[in-house]
Amino acid sequence: MTIITVNTPTGRLSQEQRRRLAETLTDAVLVPEVGQFAPPARVGFQVHFVERAPDMMAIGGRLLADIGPDADVMVIDVAVMDGDWRQEVRTEVIERVLAALADACGLSEPSPGWWVNFRVIDEGSWGSSGGVLSVLSLLDTGVFTEEKVKVIRAAFGG
Repeated sequence: MTIITVNTPTGRLSQEQRRRLAETLTDAVLVPEVGQFAPPARVGFQVHFVERAPDMMAIGGRLLADIGPDADVMVIDVAVMDGDWRQEVRTEVIERVLAALADACGLSEPSPGWWVNFRVIDEGSWGSSGGVLSVLSLLDTGVFTEEKVKVIRAAFGG
């Protein structure tokens, strides 16, 4: 289970860019999370696009409305179930998210005004389908690599 929230100024992303990001941001997290490209796992991912008026966002202590159109600000929040999130895996996710954004925006590199927050939701703190979910219940779905399954089981004693 993963929720990716992309916060941007109103109109920053076109519908086509959002359509592309819905897929590429999902895969940017999915591949490091399960250890491989696994399209069936996509159902556990949501991408939300939130737009804010330029007078509702600020950078450097100034409203974007006062800075003008050159201020390219985005905040991407990635919330994931507890699992194999060692620092190198988190780093890979953040780099993949920023690369997907740059690609969708037609830029050679991410803007320094784009920030990614990576949050792990503690085991037992994620709910859906009328109850609490556990990453352990997902390990037998076939989407995780054997290596990921071993690391997660060792971490959670499952």
